[in-house]
Amino acid sequence: MVIEILDRVRGVERLIVKENQRVIALYKGKFHGVLTPGEHVLRADRGRLEIEWHDLARPEFASIFDKALFRDHAEVTEQYLTEIRAGADEVVVVSRDKRLHAVLKPEERAVYWTEAGPWTTERFDVAGDLAVPDKVQKRLTGVARLTLVTSVDVAEGHVGLLFVDGKLVSELEAGAHMFWAVTRKVAVKVIDLRRQSLDVTGQEVLTRDRVTLRVNLAAEYQVVDAVKAATTVKDFADALYRALQFAFRKSLGVKSLDEILADKVTAEAEAIAEVRTQMAAIGLTVGEIAVKDVILPGEMRDILNKVVAAEKEAEANIIRRREETNATRSLLNTARVMAENPVMLRLKELEALSEIAGKVERLTIHNGTAGLMNDLVKLRDE
Repeated sequence: MVIEILDRVRGVERLIVKENQRVIALYKGKFHGVLTPGEHVLRADRGRLEIEWHDLARPEFASIFDKALFRDHAEVTEQYLTEIRAGADEVVVVSRDKRLHAVLKPEERAVYWTEAGPWTTERFDVAGDLAVPDKVQKRLTGVARLTLVTSVDVAEGHVGLLFVDGKLVSELEAGAHMFWAVTRKVAVKVIDLRRQSLDVTGQEVLTRDRVTLRVNLAAEYQVVDAVKAATTVKDFADALYRALQFAFRKSLGVKSLDEILADKVTAEAEAIAEVRTQMAAIGLTVGEIAVKDVILPGEMRDILNKVVAAEKEAEANIIRRREETNATRSLLNTARVMAENPVMLRLKELEALSEIAGKVERLTIHNGTAGLMNDLVKLRDE
């Protein structure tokens, strides 16, 4: 408290400004000067001294006295401050000590402490070509104000379409691209030029015999004219999807269920040709189109399963009867041969005996009826 009273009595104030600081001083409302590092003694009677502290770690000069200084004290601003203005059709890239610091959009102004530099600028005319040079693209990566640019990476097998204010300007090849988006609206649409497949699932179709079923479709397509595909329709994949829907409903709706189940590979040739013609008009070429699955309602599946089971049972019965007939015919032929040839009958008997002999331990053979009787007489005598 003693010190404060002495300062007031004496009417002075002592300030110590560090190396990373600058001070704007005003006395009685008038600019007094820019205080640089060191100790400063200023008149401070009755609170008429006004000071504004600045830290060079934040090099932007943000002050309520900005306009007054540049208007009335040009020699001071020339010594301590660096003013940068962007033209009406300019983008200015500001570098601090050769490192990118900020990007100014058209008609934007920035003021920096000169001693926080050195400061350099690069100016780009955005009235014509909006492409950002390659060397600047790398420097812009990671800058907070990337809202001033539109960047896109076009992969191999793709093409980019550049639109400026809604108008198609050019096609972009594979690679990284960046454009100034400050005075005009810039958009890039990337189109895949590779062969692709499209699935149309769960499409309900009413057949000619009034059976409702669901089908899953598949088609292969490729974009051959990216400009047509992007500008003729809102979504070319959705256009193909709907064309397939209409074509297959029209084609399968005139067939019966049996016809669809017998040949579910493709729709009618006319329907496929119509789809390909429609897609060619929007820059697409359509390859193979096929029905992947035919899904029946639950009760219809049960009925068909029973029909198939009955058909298979009938086929099995036919095959069984055919085999029985063949076996009977074979036995009849064998009997006829044996009746006409006694030697063949005797050979058959011997063959049967041979099979039996292999299965029994002891076998007694009698030579006809006379031989059997003689054996019985011998057994009695014994």
